[in-house]
Amino acid sequence: SNTLENEFKGRASELQRMEGDLQSKMQRLQSMKPGADRTKLEKDVMAQRQTFSQKAQAFEQDRARRSNEERGKLVTRIQTAVQSVAKDQSIDLVVDANAVAYNSSDVKDITADVLKQVK
Repeated sequence: SNTLENEFKGRASELQRMEGDLQSKMQRLQSMKPGADRTKLEKDVMAQRQTFSQKAQAFEQDRARRSNEERGKLVTRIQTAVQSVAKDQSIDLVVDANAVAYNSSDVKDITADVLKQVK
């Protein structure tokens, strides 16, 4: 969702910058001759790769956690709306259409009513 994208935009940009910086340092390393400068840059690249890896992993974990939280909120809103519509229309049983292999045509579909309440 847009909310999640906006929430993680800054961290995603930071990771992209870090990745670009790492790639340019790696290219520089390939053209360097052995010596103190190269050794220093190698250590710098290794440390930066480790930091990048940790930040990327934390980013993915946080994003997955927040995505699950938002999904949970949406499911709760849908369940509340289904209960409300069913109560208003005196419906005793609500079944997900995907869970039914066959039904006759006289089954009432409350999807539109539920969506109105969720929005």
